[in-house]
Amino acid sequence: MSMIKEKIAKLLALAASPNEKEAQAALLKARELMAKHKLTAEECQEGQTAKVIQQNVGVECTKQTNPWAVSLGGIISKRYCCRVYRQHAKGAKKVTVGFVGLEDDFEICRRIFLYAYQCVEARCTHIRARERDRGGKEVREMCNAFGWGFCYGLEAAFQEQEKEHQEWGLVLAVPQAVEDVISKMSKPTSFGTVSVDGWRAKYANAGYAEGRKFVPGQQLEPGNKKQQASA
Repeated sequence: MSMIKEKIAKLLALAASPNEKEAQAALLKARELMAKHKLTAEECQEGQTAKVIQQNVGVECTKQTNPWAVSLGGIISKRYCCRVYRQHAKGAKKVTVGFVGLEDDFEICRRIFLYAYQCVEARCTHIRARERDRGGKEVREMCNAFGWGFCYGLEAAFQEQEKEHQEWGLVLAVPQAVEDVISKMSKPTSFGTVSVDGWRAKYANAGYAEGRKFVPGQQLEPGNKKQQASA
């Protein structure tokens, strides 16, 4: 078992490589071995101090405009061993999405979140252009319905993936060091109102379909062109 731990530790070290494809391939292989042998990253890196990153990723939202971004961050972060949080100045309406995670996990989580967010925003831009003759509030609700639908679709896709790979549970557990940081923050609350009923259902259903097609995990496959989208 010590040889396996050593191999995983080396792969995790390679995950810090400046070569993006090499880093992603190493991280995927490390997670595969951890799942197979029921090991955690902390067990394989004994004696090493893992750096915990707490940082916002530059995505701003309000309860009226793209509130779904916070939920999107929550859905993605818990699948990449991180936790999401909201950062805002006292009295400010805007909040900024941030994550807490070990260094390697944080970077992967950040990239996946920003790619997903950009996918939704691209569709929302199309909706705004197509419906520009309608009132601003109505168009905003169309975009938000699409965003919430995407979140629901992505959550469904993750759940299907997890049923197929039940051994991932241990590997994807959030490290205690990350939980310790989150425990010192304010208790999370809901953000924004979900409105996907009536005429909005058309946009929510379109978002759901897009979320299901996002295929969590494939964005990290070596050579996948989608992984090039980043901040």
